[in-house]
Amino acid sequence: MAWKHKIIFTGLLSLISVQWTLSFSEEELDASYWNNKGNQALYNALNVQSNLHLAKNLILFLGDGMGVPTVTAARILKGQLAGKSGEETSLVMDTFPHLALSKTYNVDQQMPDSAGTATAYLCGVKANYGTLGVSASTPRNNCSATFGHEVESVLHRAKRAGKSVGIVTTTRVQHASPAANYAHSANRGWYGDSDLSDEAVQNGCRDIAYQLVHNTEINVILGGGRQYMFPTTVQDPEYPTYKGSRNDGQDLVKEWLKNKEDAKYVWNKADFDAVNPSKTNFLMGLFEPKDCRYELDRDASMDPSLTEMMEKAIKILNKNDKGFYLFVEDKSDCFLGRIDHGHHAGQAKKALYETVEFDRAIGRAAELTSELDTMTVVTADHSHVFAFGGYSARGNSVFGVSRELADDNKKFTTAVYGNGPGYVNGTRPDVNDSVSSDNEYRQQAPVPLGSETHGIEDVAIFAKGPMSHLFHGVQEQSYIAHAMAYAACVEPYVNCTLLPNYAGLIHPSLLLHLIGLLFLSLCSV
Repeated sequence: MAWKHKIIFTGLLSLISVQWTLSFSEEELDASYWNNKGNQALYNALNVQSNLHLAKNLILFLGDGMGVPTVTAARILKGQLAGKSGEETSLVMDTFPHLALSKTYNVDQQMPDSAGTATAYLCGVKANYGTLGVSASTPRNNCSATFGHEVESVLHRAKRAGKSVGIVTTTRVQHASPAANYAHSANRGWYGDSDLSDEAVQNGCRDIAYQLVHNTEINVILGGGRQYMFPTTVQDPEYPTYKGSRNDGQDLVKEWLKNKEDAKYVWNKADFDAVNPSKTNFLMGLFEPKDCRYELDRDASMDPSLTEMMEKAIKILNKNDKGFYLFVEDKSDCFLGRIDHGHHAGQAKKALYETVEFDRAIGRAAELTSELDTMTVVTADHSHVFAFGGYSARGNSVFGVSRELADDNKKFTTAVYGNGPGYVNGTRPDVNDSVSSDNEYRQQAPVPLGSETHGIEDVAIFAKGPMSHLFHGVQEQSYIAHAMAYAACVEPYVNCTLLPNYAGLIHPSLLLHLIGLLFLSLCSV
């Protein structure tokens, strides 16, 4: 839609002249535009058909910290980056036909963290704050309480069912969200053996990096986290001042490559691009010592984007006739974070650009798979105390200011945080669009904290593909794992009675062509 109509309003507000721009399509002035739009939406809703077939493939997209206000702001940003007003734009996830809400609390915490939530949506069991792949019978930091209380992820169960499995993340691959796919740990921070507590060492608990290599055979592992895989004697290939952090002397990359056919390890974009999916069965790519960089800061010559990693993963995994399970997460950068950590830093611009890239990856996955045989779920582990409001004209920049002044006669941004490092001690500074659109700008917050906190409210679940209608209403976060496992008939739902899926045997366009020929032949009789 071409945005041709702009009206400039000038007026007095609090005795100060304020100019603002309202952008909209001329079509929107007529009631018929909205009636036609409503009719089309109603037609689409009436024609939504439940796919009752078995899901050959499962893809879970996890936007770490992606609450509903983040989704809304990212939607508008996506449109504005395309030269539009933004509000009318749709994210790819917006087009998914089925939607639910997820209750995100941990067993012992009202405000959740990424570890306890990951255990819920990946393993189907709610857990304590800070714990991975274990039930709530395991208190945080208590290694000895881990044994006998381990819970298995859908990834692990899918692998046992013969599927290929993969993890793609913009954080370290040992971080809480990806780690719950394969690890069992009383502390999410036990990334490497040097991070283990004395009690953990004494009681025989293994670090998360060790478990990555030994617990489940994962076909594709892409993200950051190099330092936890190498001994302290090994210098990082990209940063001369960095070395591995393992005290046990183990080279876990070499251990992972052992006894694998057509396996590759890469640490930079050039080697990653050179990987031929048709000749690769196993791929590990670790592109930073810790987490990967923000999309705004990423060196495209050294590190692949989330979309590029996801695409390579699907092309490798999709060769398996039994299907695949893929976990894709957008979270953090080398030293701070992405969606989640961008919010923690009070930097909405970095968080929202990550969300737009995240949605781009979802769109590319749709092009590489079929909705007929692939269940795709998009959700978040938790939200943030990020709010998006104020008096703003249509088309106002997501990072812009309200058209009205606050009671202190100063401007304020429409994107704000309830707490965090954006707190200013003393008089609140004025702000304008130029200041607030800077890449490093921190939105103002009323409560001083070194790091902004997670939110407590529900997050959205978007779903499409076989059995995606199972996502409805308000559910416990642990329900996600159960619905996905049932759709694919993996443990504990191996006896599910879903219809066989023949999507992989015949291309949808060819199927439609054959149906058309059959119809013509019947009509000619």
